[in-house]
Parts: sequence; C-alpha cells; structure tokens
Amino acid sequence: MQILIRILINAVALGVAAWVVDGIDLTGDSTTDKLLTLLGVAIIFGLINLIVKPIVTLLSLPLVVLTLGLVLFVINALLLWLTGAISSWLGLSFSVEGFWSALLGSLIISLVSLAMSVVLPDRD
Repeated sequence: MQILIRILINAVALGVAAWVVDGIDLTGDSTTDKLLTLLGVAIIFGLINLIVKPIVTLLSLPLVVLTLGLVLFVINALLLWLTGAISSWLGLSFSVEGFWSALLGSLIISLVSLAMSVVLPDRD
C-alpha cells in the first residue's frame, strides 16, 4: 500500500512541476491520457530514485560534503532530466527540456512531495 501512495505522491508532484515549469511538458489528448502518463512517469521516477540516486550520491559524496549538500540539487535535477529522457524514449508524452527547467522542476517536486508526505503520513 505504501508503494501505491508513494507513486501517487510522485505523480501529483510531477504534475505540479509540469504545470508550473515551462520546460517540463506533459501532453496528451485527454485528461485520462495525461493521468496515465503521470502514473507511468512516477513509476520511472521512483525506480530511478531507488536504483540510480544512491549510487550517484555515494560516488559524489566528497562533492556533497564540500558543497554542504548543494550538489544534491544538481543530482536531483539530472535525475529528473534522465526521467524525462527515458519517458520520451518509452513513448510517454513527458519531456524535460534543459537543465534549468530540470533544476526548478526538481525543487518543486521536492517541496510538493514533502508537503504531501506530511499530509499523508506513514501508517507504519
């Protein structure tokens, strides 16, 4: 059940980022297409954060310590950019155009995810 809640939180956060940031595009013929695309992108985003993010964070640990964690924003932006590339490659109508759009989008996704995690706390 927690996995489904996490996917929904990611889908809402990605939807807000696509709505607010100009360089993040979510296209579709209908609302249902957009919702299904958001769910698919949320699954991809979750898998990237589960598999790739710990490896990249571990490899960049000296930079994280040196910049007092600011490089984590760059890592999150690059992972969002990777999510957009993989989504486009898989035929989903979600794309991230440029690093600055990815950086702003990753900040928005982090804030929305944090807010929704506070509203929907873990039951465990």
